[in-house]
Amino acid sequence: MAFKRKERDEVRVELTSMVDVVFLLLIFFMISTTFVDSTGIDINLPQAGSQKIDKQPEEVNVYLEKSGLIHLEDRLVSMEDLRSHLAGYGDRAAETTFILLADKQAQHGKVVQLMDAAQSAGFAKLAIATEPEIKKR
Repeated sequence: MAFKRKERDEVRVELTSMVDVVFLLLIFFMISTTFVDSTGIDINLPQAGSQKIDKQPEEVNVYLEKSGLIHLEDRLVSMEDLRSHLAGYGDRAAETTFILLADKQAQHGKVVQLMDAAQSAGFAKLAIATEPEIKKR
C-alpha cells in the first residue's frame, strides 16, 4: 500500500521589513551626523558677536595653542619655519587671507608676533577666527 506524503510548506523568513528598518537607521545617522572641517589641534577660540566672513579662495590657516605651539595647517612649526613659509608666498600674499586661530588663553605677545610675521611677509588680509557668541535668554 502506498501512502501519500504530505507536502510540507517551505519555511521562509521575510527580510523586507528588516531591510526597511536598517535603511531608515542608515538615513537617520547620515542626516544626524555633523561633518566638521577641523584639524586635530585643540584650540579654544574666543567668542565674538560680529558677522561671519565667507571663506576666501586662498588662505593660510595658522593655529596658536595656549601653550604657545604654532601649527601651520596641520603640522607643527617654529616661528622661523613659519616666517620662511610665509615669505614663499611672494606677490600672492597680498591676495591670500592669513587666518589666525589663536586659543583665547594664548599669550597676547605670541598673537602679535604671528600678526607681525604675516604683515612682514606682505599679507594684507588678516582674519582672527572666533566662535559665534551664544545669546543668553
